[in-house]
Amino acid sequence: MHDARPPHPKPDAGDFPLGFKEFIALIAGLMAMNALSIDPMLPALPAMGAALGVHNPNDRQWIITAYFIGLGVGSLFYGSLSDRYGRRPVIIICLILMLFATLACALAPTFTIMLVARVAAGFFAAAARVIAVSIVRDRFRGDGMARIMSIVFIVFMLVPVLAPSFGQFILLFAPWRWIFGGLLVIGTIVLIWVIKRLPETLDPAHRVAIHAGDISRMLWTVVSHRTSIGYMVATGVVMGAMIGFLTSAQQIFFDIFHAPKIFPIAFAGIAGSMAVGSYFNSRLVHGIGARRVSQSALIAFIALGAGHTVMAWAGLETMGSFIAFQSLTMLCVALTGSNFGAISMEPFARGAGLASSFQASLTTIISAMLGAITGAMFNGTTLPMALGFFCYGSIALLLVAWAERWRLFTRPHHDEMRDPAAGIIR
Repeated sequence: MHDARPPHPKPDAGDFPLGFKEFIALIAGLMAMNALSIDPMLPALPAMGAALGVHNPNDRQWIITAYFIGLGVGSLFYGSLSDRYGRRPVIIICLILMLFATLACALAPTFTIMLVARVAAGFFAAAARVIAVSIVRDRFRGDGMARIMSIVFIVFMLVPVLAPSFGQFILLFAPWRWIFGGLLVIGTIVLIWVIKRLPETLDPAHRVAIHAGDISRMLWTVVSHRTSIGYMVATGVVMGAMIGFLTSAQQIFFDIFHAPKIFPIAFAGIAGSMAVGSYFNSRLVHGIGARRVSQSALIAFIALGAGHTVMAWAGLETMGSFIAFQSLTMLCVALTGSNFGAISMEPFARGAGLASSFQASLTTIISAMLGAITGAMFNGTTLPMALGFFCYGSIALLLVAWAERWRLFTRPHHDEMRDPAAGIIR
């Protein structure tokens, strides 16, 4: 059920109603719904914890982690549903349900209800993430897909750059519950955009009926494909480091550096480095190749983690050094994430939705678990987080080396990926 080349030609670009820029913007908007549901909460965590009766500061992190848990579990289902019924109807229904879950978060009277509603919001929002990747895979493949995902990521990264400031701005004028009100407005706008403008992108020849046997065979194909599963797990491990940063960032700036007012600005700078990395990736990947770029960035990621660990262990950490290390590290994350995802999806045309679904679920569950471990180890210093980056990066490099049969910096299918028809729709 997998093949490097689709057996049927992709739909003609002339039949596609969205222009290139609008296509990029819409995909980025869909993927940004998850960042919008996470990052604006960071400056509000102390207020949310106080209102919901959370006494241990580390327990407030579950407001973030619960969303990732729902995101990981939900991601497992929407690929196969969209492979059967099409991308458009599934994503519309799930966006509507996500809005209802977000409303429940806004009205939650207790911490338990808040966590349940956050899991539900993540569960339904997973459709936007999974199906957005499937839509890109419907239109692109190989290095072309990696380049498009990098461009999407540049636009998408405007959200985490601005999101904490968005949350902080709302807190200046209204209680934290109005952050969820803002999400309801933005989510409704994205829903209307999808309904009005997004056509069905799944080739009818690639529709897959939902049968337990077919699903199990497709999952086995993904799991048994050495390159695909290796890069999927490596993605989850690297993202685990990033989630460890997300869950710890508020406490680091509030409790260690005593700089709550600086937090939104510093977070924007750190997140902005990911946008810079995505820009360079979009320029480099077509000429150098996704593997060479991402593997080099992963090695730099490990070196930065080692340097940051030594500085934190020696007690030399300052807010300036923390921001510098995290900015460079997140730049490396941008050079790995989209490339690893594109590499792991290369073999799948038929059943791309299920493959994307499994990829999103596996990477999110792994990253949520590892990020929760890092967050729970917060001890009033930056050492646990810095050490987590070094360890997770080292594990990811071993996984990538295994996936490539211990041969790094290669570029398989180079000629095929340079074929304009393989990577460009418009």
